[in-house]
Amino acid sequence: MTSHIETLVQQLDGKADESYDARAELIWIGADALPAVIDGLLSLGGFGQLTAIEVFEEVGDPRCGPALIGLLDSDNPTVREWAATALASLEIDGAVEPLRRAYRACLERATPPDWTEPGGIRWALTELSARTPVVPPLTARLRATVADDAPGWPSAHFTEIINDLADHAQVILYSRFWRVDAGRTYGISDTGLDWELDWTAPWEHLIEESRTWSLLEASEAPTGDNIFVAPTWIDRTDLHPER
Repeated sequence: MTSHIETLVQQLDGKADESYDARAELIWIGADALPAVIDGLLSLGGFGQLTAIEVFEEVGDPRCGPALIGLLDSDNPTVREWAATALASLEIDGAVEPLRRAYRACLERATPPDWTEPGGIRWALTELSARTPVVPPLTARLRATVADDAPGWPSAHFTEIINDLADHAQVILYSRFWRVDAGRTYGISDTGLDWELDWTAPWEHLIEESRTWSLLEASEAPTGDNIFVAPTWIDRTDLHPER
């Protein structure tokens, strides 16, 4: 059985169908497969490691915690991102400080804060109660008027939310739009606006630049009673975290 599991682990790096089948069988085997997955992790390429992370999350055994923490030092940014979010999803003890180090490493590499890796790490820190996003009162109140499972805020309030966040020194990175129909949620194509902030600029400039772009987006955004918007924003402290 052990040799079979080891073979499955190596197949995680195989072609899509082979990797998918190996992933499914390892998840079915469950906790008994974890030692072999952990031992074989560093012999896998990026694709195999990403698939192994999926196995870890599905099995849900905290023994994978040290392996996931080790992947935060990977050369592959997607592996680092997935490892970070898995650490939070699995509520791994001792993950907070490694995640903080991983986030500082992102900043030191000058990775733009709106890229997926720093976004994933911020999400992980938030989920582990190690980061508290700034949610101004008006923004919080507007969200409180919708169902708990709604994917964001009613699109009719988008302009109010933009100005409320900017007035409270928050920088909006981007926004996603969703349609809720018959209890199901569907992603909606955005306005097509694509902006890049100059992260060397003063924070006050970043606030107003993101406000301007977001208001333009609001003027072109889809609207309707079943349309919701989910902006992502950061605080100044996200660019200067505590050491």
